[in-house]
Amino acid sequence: MLIYQKLLNELNAGKRVVMVTVMESNGEEETSSKKAYCSRTCFIEDDVLQSDLYPYMQQALTSGELQVIENSGDKLTVIEPFFPQPRLIVLGGGHIAKPLTELAAKLGFSVIVVDDRLFFANKERFPDADQVICESFEKCFDLLTFNAYTYVVIVTRGHRHDLACLRAVVQKQWAYAGMIGSRRRVKSLKEQLLREGYPQDVLEKLNAPIGLEIGAVTPEEIALSIIGEVVSFRRLQNPKMGKDSAIISWTEFDRDVLEELSLGKSEHKAVVTVISTKGSVPRKAGAKMLVWPDGRILGSIGGGCSEGAVIQTALDIIRDGGYKIQKIDMTGTIAEDEGMVCGGTMKVLIESLA
Repeated sequence: MLIYQKLLNELNAGKRVVMVTVMESNGEEETSSKKAYCSRTCFIEDDVLQSDLYPYMQQALTSGELQVIENSGDKLTVIEPFFPQPRLIVLGGGHIAKPLTELAAKLGFSVIVVDDRLFFANKERFPDADQVICESFEKCFDLLTFNAYTYVVIVTRGHRHDLACLRAVVQKQWAYAGMIGSRRRVKSLKEQLLREGYPQDVLEKLNAPIGLEIGAVTPEEIALSIIGEVVSFRRLQNPKMGKDSAIISWTEFDRDVLEELSLGKSEHKAVVTVISTKGSVPRKAGAKMLVWPDGRILGSIGGGCSEGAVIQTALDIIRDGGYKIQKIDMTGTIAEDEGMVCGGTMKVLIESLA
């Protein structure tokens, strides 16, 4: 569907987007329509925003929480927020960068690695990176883009390269920036940049020495401490307060499903979206799964027998068209009979797409 391609383009440009899906049933026919917006005045689709939906859309854009509005017995509106994929830029391709890239990719980050040595800056060394750049640390910033979802880790091999990276990074927009090094080395670099006229308030935001204090020694342990700190800046309102900081409640985001939908292939399939959850469940609201007529799937809403039941319903929806809201119960004897360890409920929206 073209709307998913436009949505993905906006996300890649660093914008938050909400998709509004309106489902209606007249007793004989079930229909659904989709429109996407990145703000009150930015419409991905040529349409006029319904004023009564704006507060819900603004809430979704601000909180990252999926909104469900039951207008009446025959109409349901789902407002689904999408946030840009977080990007981790690793400046330096040495022994810490390799495990750091592997961990970051597993945690959903799009990773870019930069080094000025071809032996370190190559796809064979960093198969999990989305991009590997072999360029000097002075010139590489002409090839990089920064936005509010950019996380920067400076792990170069020397003082001169750290300084070159810092000079460029402090002038960019980012959600997190950290640099490896001793407190003495970090203090020396900051003092030099202050003498050069760089703003103190920005330099104070630099996380250095980098990483959470876990007593890390090996490259893998250091990488773990770094990515732990990066995740805290992604998930917490105030990372410095740790567990006392309110967690930002973002919906799940299955980028591979969105990328498949953005291809706009003319084929019948069903998209399954978790629209609400209660209690302990394997996936949060926003998780998606695609189902094809031959039983193939992409993504997951948690696996197990309950997912199998949803897949069967999706196959029926592909054949008959329309949509259906299905409840998945993971409590009590139902959970015990199916061997599930969760203890909550989920509601999923199953829609037919062509």
